[in-house]
Amino acid sequence: MRKLMLGFASLVLAFALVGCGRGSKQDVMKKAEGITKKADLESKLGKPDKFDKAGVGPLTIETWTYNASDGEVVFVITGDTVALKASGNKEKKE
Repeated sequence: MRKLMLGFASLVLAFALVGCGRGSKQDVMKKAEGITKKADLESKLGKPDKFDKAGVGPLTIETWTYNASDGEVVFVITGDTVALKASGNKEKKE
């Protein structure tokens, strides 16, 4: 019985932590305010939830996506520079 209760408590805690995440889109954007370098972005927000990369050498463009409680925030990075920030709603899965 004790193992069952411990397992249930762990499951509830896991769901609570996932629900909190990084906060809202506004919270993520505020944390990233003024950041212009890729290393600083990762230091402040952590690893992105989704990462895409296209191009070759100095023409490489990376897209970092962070999930928020009310959508997602996307950063476009060229070289070492955070070039663009955008936010959107989560896509609905059918």
